[in-house]
Amino acid sequence: MIKSKIRVNSEYVIGKTDSGMFGSFLEHVGRAIYNGIYDPKHPLADSMGFRKDVAEAVKELNISVIRYPGGNFVSGYNWEDGVGPIELRPKKLELAWNSVETNMVGTDEFCTYCKKIGSEPMLAVNLGTRGPDEARQLVEYCNSRAGTKYADMRIANGYKEPHNVKYWCLGNEMDGPWQIGRKTAYEYGRVAEESAKLMKLTDPSIKLIVCGSSSNLLPTHPDWEREVLELTYDSVDYISMHSYYENANGDTPSFVASNAQMEKFIQGVLASCDFVKAKKRSNKTMMISYDEWNIWYQFSRKQDVEPWQVAPHLFEDIYSMEDAVALGGLLITMMRHCDRIKLACLAQLVNVIAPIMTDDTGAMWKQTTFYPFMHASKYGRGTVLNTITNSETYDCIHGTVPYVESLCVFGEDESITVFVCNRSEEQDCDFDIILENAEEYSPESHIVMTAADKNMSNTAANPFNVVPTSVNDINGEKGTFNVKIPSFSWNVLRFTK
Repeated sequence: MIKSKIRVNSEYVIGKTDSGMFGSFLEHVGRAIYNGIYDPKHPLADSMGFRKDVAEAVKELNISVIRYPGGNFVSGYNWEDGVGPIELRPKKLELAWNSVETNMVGTDEFCTYCKKIGSEPMLAVNLGTRGPDEARQLVEYCNSRAGTKYADMRIANGYKEPHNVKYWCLGNEMDGPWQIGRKTAYEYGRVAEESAKLMKLTDPSIKLIVCGSSSNLLPTHPDWEREVLELTYDSVDYISMHSYYENANGDTPSFVASNAQMEKFIQGVLASCDFVKAKKRSNKTMMISYDEWNIWYQFSRKQDVEPWQVAPHLFEDIYSMEDAVALGGLLITMMRHCDRIKLACLAQLVNVIAPIMTDDTGAMWKQTTFYPFMHASKYGRGTVLNTITNSETYDCIHGTVPYVESLCVFGEDESITVFVCNRSEEQDCDFDIILENAEEYSPESHIVMTAADKNMSNTAANPFNVVPTSVNDINGEKGTFNVKIPSFSWNVLRFTK
């Protein structure tokens, strides 16, 4: 059995988690939208065609913000194709994913869906094949009241009230060789700056996200962040980060420690941000929008799909207990940086590398990764404390990492939550919790998620193979507690007054 201990003091604060940290992403790719959130022929479809059972599962995740419509898709998207009477919308070749886009769902439907599920929309503008003028037109369409061309267009389409979209992404992954309209840092920085200018003149209340490098593995990072921010620093509010992780070669100990690689990426982006802040002698601190992150087997599970289909089966990864442990570590790392990461979007929401799945029979189920995200979204809103953690360690491709990763959040309801990942495949952990200045707190519950086999998954036929359970096994009193953390598990320890 391995040993680990966490010491918590409410006076040692990292920062508060913004609700925007618990967001997600919907792109026009595969079955994320069509046959995902939207299926007008399904018996559980509402009057607009959205599946009510999927919407209820999304509500369980308590998603704060949803990014849309891409992703790579947005760099070739004309937003006008997705508004107005559905029967008049054009079908078009969608070049990012070699599909046919029907445009049955567009800006108005998406914003309405966000209202239905209690989430806030985050819209991306096309800076691949389009530019500043089209971007400010979309802001006018979404946010302006009556009396101007694009506001009146929205009203004529049946949406009298503005959508009041607050968050806007200035393009997507513009340094990626795969990107439609790829640009150099200078080319992108200039068009982003001019787009930001026009968009904020149209609506000064909006918040803008400029594209960071698409990956810390690209040679453009971190110079891309520096050069783009030197051109846009005073006009934007966030810089984006995107990263995906997979166990491509069967190295489980390294895979479940992927958050160590995420940590290095965050540190690199923050260094670039703060360099530009110093260079500009600015009082403004640039924040991060981690608006694409997840487990994605994009290299080890490649698939051949017939091109030019409507809503083909793309990137429908089935996640295991191993993936849930890895995802828990990623969540802990992002929450630990809540002082700078203010927005984050799990990519994606339904079917495409997603926590929620549907199939062609109309079934719906929750993947293993659904539950760590749900727990973080439910219990991670509050003040993240700078804890002292001691754990035995092991060596992997990321260097020396702890077997046990943990984080403490002082909740808005004055509860205390400790999130714990045990990355050891063989050993349970004897885990001590020292809550300083909190002698009046008592254990409420220990939510634990583990499985007999790390490769176990949930499926349509067996949707409850791997689910969390609640146990009462936290021992101790007056601020000193002990609990056994099972091997290879995700855990949520709850304490209340």
